[in-house]
Amino acid sequence: MRQRQVSQGTRRTREFEAFVAGASGRLLHTATLLTAEAPDDNPRARRLLTLALAHTYACWDRLRGEDPYNRARQYLALRFAHGAWRRHGILFRNRADPTSPLSRLAPRERLILVLRLYEGVAEEQAAALLNLPTERVRTICDRATATLLQPPRGPAPAVVKAKVAAS
Repeated sequence: MRQRQVSQGTRRTREFEAFVAGASGRLLHTATLLTAEAPDDNPRARRLLTLALAHTYACWDRLRGEDPYNRARQYLALRFAHGAWRRHGILFRNRADPTSPLSRLAPRERLILVLRLYEGVAEEQAAALLNLPTERVRTICDRATATLLQPPRGPAPAVVKAKVAAS
């Protein structure tokens, strides 16, 4: 009995290691997009990834045919959403890479845009995951896409007052 448990634990560990080897790069990229950090300086994204992988490992035996990547991505998104919305984006905006176009988006816009466009999650699935109406997810995604496609406006031109000649 003891040898059987050890064997199952070893198999579980190997399966999880194989999953991490294949999925961690993409999940880290997703987390980096969510946090809008620079790819080479992304401590919050790495923390999100670590938490998502730890959660996935903890429920590995209960997946029962469910896609572990989907489970990890869901946890990553929910963890980001909880932290971003709870803090109202204050901490997330401070570490965002100013050169990243995604830093111009609010955390919720970034989350929905990354889920929909980068991860390919359907509107209905994103809405269910975030507990939002499907129409709201569509609206937020459209607004975020428009924000990214329109270059930021520069400063307004200075108003020059014309001198009126006295007649």
